[in-house]
Amino acid sequence: MTLVVDATVAVSALASADGFDVLGDEDLVAPALMWSEARSTLHLGLLNGKVSPEHAAAQHERLETCAVRRADEPRLGREAWKLAEEFGWGRTYDAEYVALARLLDCKLVTLDGPLRRGADRLGFVVTPDELAPTA
Repeated sequence: MTLVVDATVAVSALASADGFDVLGDEDLVAPALMWSEARSTLHLGLLNGKVSPEHAAAQHERLETCAVRRADEPRLGREAWKLAEEFGWGRTYDAEYVALARLLDCKLVTLDGPLRRGADRLGFVVTPDELAPTA
């Protein structure tokens, strides 16, 4: 199964010893925007003293070599625009993740609460915990 991951999931995975393994053996994809957002978050953490230079460098290297595949979907921009209009979102960043998941007919995994709640009616935006099999 394919999963779209957003920057919140990527940054969490980069800081964890388990990394992206928590998502299982799924095919992980993201729009190119994910790397810019994750890189920015890592750098802000470094500048704000929330992470040491060594840890920031290690997390940055893991980002640049992570198993997430860049998805270059030609219809992404138009679909993100439509979704931003539909949801009343001023910025299209979140809409790119949602649009990619819609175009690939798969789930979007996020730790972003407002994104999760905002796109809830679509039925394919989930948190990592919601992916876990039920016992």
